[in-house]
Amino acid sequence: MAKSSPVFTCSACGAVHKKWAGRCDACGAWNTIVEEAPLSTGPKSLGLKGRLLPLTDLATQEAEPPRAGSGMEELDRVLGGGLVPASAILVGGDPGIGKSTLLLQAAASFARRGVKCLYISGEEAAAQVRMRAQRLGLTDAPVALGAETNLRDILTTLDAERPGLAIIDSIQTMWLDTVDSAPGSVSQVRAAAHELVTFAKRRGVAVILVGHVTKDGQIAGPRVVEHMVDTVLYFEGERGHQFRILRAVKNRFGPADEIGVFEMTGAGLQQVANPSALFLSDRDTPAPGSAVFAGIEGTRPVLTEIQALVAPSNLGTPRRTVVGLDSGRLSTILAVLEARCGIPFAGLDVFLNVAGGMRVSEPAADLAVAAALVSAREDVAIPPDMVLFGEISLSGALRPVTQTENRLKEASKLGFSQAVAPSRSKLGQGEGMRVRQMPDLAAFVGEMFGAG
Repeated sequence: MAKSSPVFTCSACGAVHKKWAGRCDACGAWNTIVEEAPLSTGPKSLGLKGRLLPLTDLATQEAEPPRAGSGMEELDRVLGGGLVPASAILVGGDPGIGKSTLLLQAAASFARRGVKCLYISGEEAAAQVRMRAQRLGLTDAPVALGAETNLRDILTTLDAERPGLAIIDSIQTMWLDTVDSAPGSVSQVRAAAHELVTFAKRRGVAVILVGHVTKDGQIAGPRVVEHMVDTVLYFEGERGHQFRILRAVKNRFGPADEIGVFEMTGAGLQQVANPSALFLSDRDTPAPGSAVFAGIEGTRPVLTEIQALVAPSNLGTPRRTVVGLDSGRLSTILAVLEARCGIPFAGLDVFLNVAGGMRVSEPAADLAVAAALVSAREDVAIPPDMVLFGEISLSGALRPVTQTENRLKEASKLGFSQAVAPSRSKLGQGEGMRVRQMPDLAAFVGEMFGAG
């Protein structure tokens, strides 16, 4: 039988190498490549025959999984309606953004509703967690606290206590004595996450894991951890803004891309029931370069203000600064405006921002971005009671987007009376708004600004 060759893995990024080296070619880190035990060549004997279900069994109606509500409507919305037993949830976010505060408040809310909760901190002492609880006014919540990093001891405690919810803060601090590497390494994170997820499924305990993020905003460690868990949540926000957004990027028990909006205050995180009104600034006085985009985040319509500033540049290469949007999308829209509408931006600095610290990734924001750019360049204000949405193709045509009726209803509820949408959009009935349908970007620019 052929001998298994050794496997060398980078403890920083997880890249696999055929031989040891001092520097990882994938991430550039030094002295992070370690040897791992080779995989087994296969089972020594045959296993048991698995149970197969006929195709007709797929049509059977399964009951909805029981859910435990926290009383925090924004959190329950992102989870898909509440906490599902035996589920594994991964929460990531920038340092100091409020992950521990959010989960401590969530643990207190669940505990007050009869769910037995354990909060295990590997980064802080129990006294530090109590100080935070006192500041947040949560000292009366029946939450059990623990400060431990040894995963073997944590699993033994969970097996003895049998809680309904266990929060591990954070997965990068957990240490498994069967893995010969430092805490936070790829091997430790992968092994610790596997043990916790397996325990959650076997014992019916819901587990929430806190994960650190890299400078690129991705959860640190191997990507296999995101595949192990049932739900992946990102806690987003800008340091200069008090608003925080909890976004579901993966959810086996509910819709992905759902968001919950919170406001950071001295008493902790407060829920925001109407995020559209929060993200819109005072718009009594119309200003050039401002456009309101009617977007969809998961199942929720959200209105956000897109701001643009265009100014002459004294640089050889004009600046393109984007906050809250994809910079590549901005370059595409600028190219379409110049090629299809005859509006050049050469020699001009362009600054684009989404107000309130919101991040927009929906292609339906193209029309609002283009409107804000042309408005800033031509110094012509867009009517303050107008919303815009639509995807721009490279030919300059406006393509319809989904959930047009929900976008218009949300805009009408907030006092907007007119909208611009692509042709062939399914408008529905009863919005009470004047909708102007445009076939392409050139027609929109010509009618709104008289340019092109």
